Amino acid sequence: MSEEPTKLDISDEMIAERRGDSSKMPDDMPKWMASLIVNIDKFSKWTGNVVCWITFPLILAMTYEVLARKLFLAPTIWAYDISRFFYGALFMLGAGYALSKGIHIRADFLYRNFKIKNQGLIDFVLYILFYFPGLIVFLYMTTGFVQESIMRSERGMDTTWMPYMWPIKSCLWFGIVFLLIQGISELLKSYYAMTRGKWPGKE
Repeated sequence: MSEEPTKLDISDEMIAERRGDSSKMPDDMPKWMASLIVNIDKFSKWTGNVVCWITFPLILAMTYEVLARKLFLAPTIWAYDISRFFYGALFMLGAGYALSKGIHIRADFLYRNFKIKNQGLIDFVLYILFYFPGLIVFLYMTTGFVQESIMRSERGMDTTWMPYMWPIKSCLWFGIVFLLIQGISELLKSYYAMTRGKWPGKE
């Protein structure tokens, strides 16, 4: 007789396995912390649900370009720019949601074997020392890029369509803001794991 299938263990592939239900925080967590985590995660989920719709115009643009090029020998001058703009917007605007689900690529071959308190400590320290300072500097620099792009009516010079550049640069700015917002939730989760020895929402 064959053995009954066991629950799939994906901890070796994705540290996201530690993620639980972020809508249910532990009873021993301070109410302000639980409320902040839940609301931030809800916001990130909402942005993720909205941003995912960018996939459809991206697919339509590329499908139209392929059909026009292959069947009618009439390639467009805009499909390349549209595809890279939509893909860039999808990547940047969805980064905060991806962080909330723990699916950013990370080298966890050692980390996953640590005690939860040590995992929380590592995450907490890295968020404080590298994550927030790096993103704040990035946000400051991007703000200047976006302002300059709008003031100059900057256009892309590498294609004949020459699209305006400020929309995609604005997506970069908003993406950084979304990452900073979600980072607050992740910092609080790390603090809880560091002090309580368990990840919030994980049963």
